[in-house]
Amino acid sequence: MKGKLAKKDNKEPLKYIDLFAGIGGFHYAADSMGLKCVFASDIDPYCQKSYFANFGIQQFGDITKARTNDIPAHDVLLGGFPCQPFSIIGERRGFKDIRGTLFFDIARIIDEKRPAAFVLENVKALRGHNKGKTLARILDVLRNELGYSVDAHVLNALNFGLPQKRERIFIVGLRDKQLNFDWNFPKRPMRPLSEILEKNVDKKHFASKPILQKRLAAHKSECQPAIWHENKAGNITSYPYSCALRAGASYNYLLVDGKRRLTPREMLRLQGFPDTFKIVNADHQTRKQAGNAVPVPMVKAVLERLLGYLEDGEENGKKLAETKNLVLQS
Repeated sequence: MKGKLAKKDNKEPLKYIDLFAGIGGFHYAADSMGLKCVFASDIDPYCQKSYFANFGIQQFGDITKARTNDIPAHDVLLGGFPCQPFSIIGERRGFKDIRGTLFFDIARIIDEKRPAAFVLENVKALRGHNKGKTLARILDVLRNELGYSVDAHVLNALNFGLPQKRERIFIVGLRDKQLNFDWNFPKRPMRPLSEILEKNVDKKHFASKPILQKRLAAHKSECQPAIWHENKAGNITSYPYSCALRAGASYNYLLVDGKRRLTPREMLRLQGFPDTFKIVNADHQTRKQAGNAVPVPMVKAVLERLLGYLEDGEENGKKLAETKNLVLQS
C-alpha cells in the first residue's frame, strides 16, 4: 500500500515530500522530528538555491510538470500552496487565478500517492474567500473526492513563541483514521524582540536623518524595542512584536524603533529559522523568501500533534504532544 507507515519499533523514519517548499519552513519542522525528506519542489530559482545550500536537496521545480514517477512514495505530504489568490494583499481572485488552481496539483499528487497524512498551509483570508466557498471546495475535494478525514483552523504565530502576528490557516488530513483534531495548543511565551534584533546593523538599513526626525515627531512608542508599522498614509502604530511579514512590502513598512528597516536575518528569526540557516541570495530575495515562509514552530506543533493520531490512533490525538512534551520544545 502506498504511503504505508513505518512501524513503531522500526527505526526507518517516516518519509515526507515538501511541496511549494520555499526555503524550508516545513523542512526544518519535519527534520527536527526525525522525518526524512524524499522530494521537494518550488518553482522559484532563488528558493531552490537557498534550499540546496541548507539541505543539500535540489528541488524539482514546476510541480505542474511532475508526473507520478517523478514523486517517490511517502508517508506525509507537506505544502504551503500559493497564497496570493486568497491574500488580502492581492486581488483575491481565488481559483480564477492560475496560482489558485495549484491546489489541484496537490490533490492530484495525494490521489496518485495516497500518503497517510498531509498538512497544508495558507493565509487566513482563505477561510472567508468568496464567502467561504473556496475553502469549502478545497475541503470537499479532500474529503469526498479523495476520501481523507480533514480539519482546518486558523493559528497565530504569536501563540507559538514568535514575536510576529502572523495568522495562517492549516488544513490537516488522515487517510485511514477518523480525525478529531484538537487545535488547543499550549500557548508559548513570546520570544522578546531583544533576542531577535541584531546588534551591529549595516547603515544601509537606517533611515535618513530628516525622515527619522519626522517619524520620531509623529509617534511615541510605549514599548522599546518595538516594531513600528507605518502604512501608506503615514499612520504609525508600534508593538513589542512585528506585524505579519510580507514578501514584497515588509522592508518598507516595518521599522525597528522607527529608525531602520529589518535585516534579512531578523526577518528569518521572526519566522523561527535558526541562525544556522545559510543566506545565499541578495538581501531583497532573502526578504521575499522570509515573507513567504511558514513559521517553523507553528507548523512543528501541528505536525507533531497530527503524528500523534498516526502513531496511536487515539481520539484526542495528543499522546505524543503530551507524554513527550513535543509541542513545548523549541
